[in-house]
Parts: sequence; C-alpha cells; structure tokens
Amino acid sequence: MIFFVWIPFLVPFLAVPAARRLAEALPPRPAAWLLAVAATGLAACSTAALGLLALAGALRLPFFASLENLVAPLDALPAWLAFPAAATAAGLFAVAGTALVRTARRQFAELRAARRQLAPGTGELAVLRDPSPDAYALPGRPGRIVVTTGMLRALDPAEREALFAHERGHLVGRHHLFLAAAELAAHCHPALRALRDPLAYALERSADEYAAGAVGDRKLAARAIGRAALASRAVAAPGRPRAVLAAAAGPVPRRVAALLDRRPAPRLPRGRGARLIAAVVLGCLCVSAASAIEAAADLHGGIETAQGETGHR
Repeated sequence: MIFFVWIPFLVPFLAVPAARRLAEALPPRPAAWLLAVAATGLAACSTAALGLLALAGALRLPFFASLENLVAPLDALPAWLAFPAAATAAGLFAVAGTALVRTARRQFAELRAARRQLAPGTGELAVLRDPSPDAYALPGRPGRIVVTTGMLRALDPAEREALFAHERGHLVGRHHLFLAAAELAAHCHPALRALRDPLAYALERSADEYAAGAVGDRKLAARAIGRAALASRAVAAPGRPRAVLAAAAGPVPRRVAALLDRRPAPRLPRGRGARLIAAVVLGCLCVSAASAIEAAADLHGGIETAQGETGHR
C-alpha cells in the first residue's frame, strides 16, 4: 500500500494536460465526454486514496483497532508515516467533502430560486420581463429555455429560433450534469480545476452544432450567438444560476469562427503523436484506478493479518 496509494495523487498532473490536448482534436460531443469521464474518474481515485490513508492511520489508534478486533499493529504504513499521512488525508478529505456539499447545496438553491422566478406552466419556453438581455437553459422536470424580453428585442425572429435551438441542445444533452461533475471533481484534486473551462467550451460547441443542425444554417446560428453575446456583454443577469449554460458564455469569437468553418468536424487525428496522447489519457485512468484498487487490497490484507488470520498476503 505504501507505494500504490500515492499514485492516484500524482496521475492527474499528467492526465489533465493530455486530456485537454486530446479534447482539442475531437468533435465537441466526444470531447465533452472525454473531459467529464477523466475528471470524475481521476477525482474518484484520488478521493479513494485519501480515504485509504485516513483509514490506515485510524486503525493504529486503540479505539478503532478494537472495533476491527486487531490483535497486532497494522503494518500497511510505517509508524512514522501513518499518523501524519492519516491526519493530512483526513483533513483534506474533510475539506473536499465540505466543499462538495456546499457546492451541491448552492447549485440546487440557485436552480430552485431561478424556477421560482418563472411563471407557472409546463411549456418549454419561459419569458422573463427583464430589459437585460439574457438566455439560458434551466434544467429540471421539465427543462426550460429561459429568455428575457431584452434578449428577444435584440434578435430577429430567425436568430431567436437559432438561440432557442442552442439552449435546447443543452437540455437534450443534459449538459448541466457534465458541468456539475467537473465542478465537483475540481474540489477533489487541484489539477482537475484545469478541466472545467475546456469542458464548458466543449459543451457550448456541442450546443452550437445542435443549433446549426436544427435551423439548417450555420451562418444564422453563428450570427445569433454573436449578436446575443454582444447584447448581453457576456455578463450573467442576477437571476441566472452559475450552474447553467448560456449561448453568450465562453469564448464566443472562437465558437463563431468554428461555426463558420464549413470543413467537417475534426476527428481524432492520425499519427503517432495523437495515438500517444490517447494512450496516455487511457493509461492514466487505468493506472490510477488499478493503484487505488491495489492499495485497498493491500490494506484489506494488512487488516486480516493484524486480526491474526492466516492464508492472506
């Protein structure tokens, strides 16, 4: 355990840059999946490693050792390392857990507050009487496309349809779950914070492509997104939850340029470099998971040995 338990903490520093590089070469939807899976997988492994360290140290204390009926000292970690590592891991685990709970509660509270602002009804479109131009996809049952009267006045009818299609793309793709996963994963390991912005961009690009396909005109979709961004100045209205996605968010000029590029959507590039990056990302996920599992198995074997059982490693 002394070796394997540290690997999930180190792997993200290599996996995150590789995942970001690979996501740039993928179409928006696969890129979003790649970044979300990498973030949640690496976060889960590093969090499990924290828990194993904390447990290994706790089981050296008489009270916890008695609960597990340990008749000999647990040798999963050296004595000089067990208590400092366990105390640090327990502290980090508590900080991450507190941040996770606070973030989840804040997001739910903001979503509930946003829903209370809407008029009763089950229609997809909800119009707010607000002169500030804004539009966003509000998840829920059912999901709603929220748009202010200020935004409606800023766009012509065709551009409105493109904007609605963009927000509908967020709802259909359940993009809020991807964004929430990245936000929560960022609290589990500092390196994973670097995946939030690329993931948000991939989700916006995915909705852009959905809108372009829905209206059948890439130029119209690009114009609608550009005008919506200029009207809102990319500043969220007071009622917009931070956990939702909006057409005017993110690097709009880059998104507009991508929509106006009529070349086919990028595919996974060929060549040794691309294959190497993909292998690094996959290898990092596998190594991190395998290391966490191996550390857990070693700790389990150490507990059985300390309990006086035989026949276990």
